[in-house]
Amino acid sequence: MTTFGLNRSDFNNVVETLTDRVYGFALSLLANEHDARDIVQDSFEKLWKQRRKVKPAKAKAWLFATTYNASINLLKKKKPMYVEDYCKIEPFVTTGSFELQNLVEHCLNLLPDVQRSVLTLRDKEGYNYQEIGEIMNLNESQVKVYLFRARKKIKAQLKDLSAHVA
Repeated sequence: MTTFGLNRSDFNNVVETLTDRVYGFALSLLANEHDARDIVQDSFEKLWKQRRKVKPAKAKAWLFATTYNASINLLKKKKPMYVEDYCKIEPFVTTGSFELQNLVEHCLNLLPDVQRSVLTLRDKEGYNYQEIGEIMNLNESQVKVYLFRARKKIKAQLKDLSAHVA
C-alpha cells in the first residue's frame, strides 16, 4: 500500500466516518442547514478530486480545513443577512437542557467567525491546538487566544442573559 493519496476504500471510509462531524462543523459556522449540506457536499467533492494528493492520515484535517474555508467564504458573501438574523432573535427563559442548549448555540452564533470556529474545533470536535492551527492557518498562540476570548464572551453573554431572567 502506498502512502500517496487516498484510494477508493480510504475515501469511502472518510465519508462514512466523518460526514456527520463535518456537517455539524459546517452547521455550527453557518447556522443554516441547506448551506451546511452544500458546503459538506462540495468539500467531499473537492476531496475526491484531490484524493491523489491527500494522504490518508491527513484527510480529516484537509476536509475540515476545506469546509472551514468554504464556510467563511460563504459567510462573507452573506454577512448582511446573518447580522439581520441575529438582531431578530429575542431572549428567552431557559427551563431545561434543551433550552439551555439553544441558548448556548445562540451565544456561539454571536461570536466572530474565527472564535466560533476555534471553539467548535476544540470543544466539539476535540482537535488539539496544533491541529486547529493547521486547519485554520494560525499558530498555537493565536489558537489559544481565540479560544480564551470565545469562552470569555460566551460566559459573559450567558451571565448577562441569566441576569435578565432572574
